[in-house]
Amino acid sequence: MEREKNRGKKQSFSKNKPSFKKEKSGKEDSKQKTSNWDEPIRLNKFIANSGICSRRDADELIKSCEVSVNGKVVQELGTKVTPNDEITYKGKKISREQKVYILMNKPKDVVTTVRDKHAERTVIELIENACPERVYPVGRLDKNTTGVLLLTNDGDLTKQLTHPSYKKKKIYHVQLDKNLTKADMLKVIDGVQLEEELIQVDAISYVEEKDKSQIGIEIHSGQNRIVRRIFESLEYKVRKLDRVYFAGLTKKNLPRGKWRFLTAQEISILKRKSFK
Repeated sequence: MEREKNRGKKQSFSKNKPSFKKEKSGKEDSKQKTSNWDEPIRLNKFIANSGICSRRDADELIKSCEVSVNGKVVQELGTKVTPNDEITYKGKKISREQKVYILMNKPKDVVTTVRDKHAERTVIELIENACPERVYPVGRLDKNTTGVLLLTNDGDLTKQLTHPSYKKKKIYHVQLDKNLTKADMLKVIDGVQLEEELIQVDAISYVEEKDKSQIGIEIHSGQNRIVRRIFESLEYKVRKLDRVYFAGLTKKNLPRGKWRFLTAQEISILKRKSFK
């Protein structure tokens, strides 16, 4: 019954039709950081935030008696510290990194990774010398996919934005090698079976009625190459794939290959939506 209702509609197939607009050039916003450290935090988290190592490795440093708090060696893993405490590692004072949030309009032929000896260019190289803090991409866009990419050193936010259970919205502009038929669009709406899993999208529509090879698709799944695989399963080739929206962030006024720091307001909104 629901399928028949969909057939009677125009090409939207969704009340929440994705919106696609052309990019506009603009100036980069000034750098904004935030630490949000107003309560005691675990010592291993402090060490990890300082950029020395991961939380797991920080636990090993603590157990090895290599970390001191206010001049006293600490071995208890659950120890918490405050902004007033002095933390040292091998006799050298360490400080908690400020949180940094960078929005990039990723270009084609750039790999979304911190380091890859086989890649010609990585997204980290595009923001070289942007900040002293060590940032990393939130999720992945494959080498040939362009669009919205967030880089940060905020591990808690990264988990909220990438874990499947949080279902963060992503919208893509897809250009296919041929027109997408209404029948195949309905198949996508009903769900596509990929490797024994039914993949469903939240919305799909033609970007322009005159060009049915350009598709807007909204999806929550964060699986690798999921959009490309959906259309490949229906015997279409994706010529271009551009992410235009991710967890409330867009690439408006951000030319391809450029980046900027998020504003304090954007950071606040992003965290409010992610941690609610």
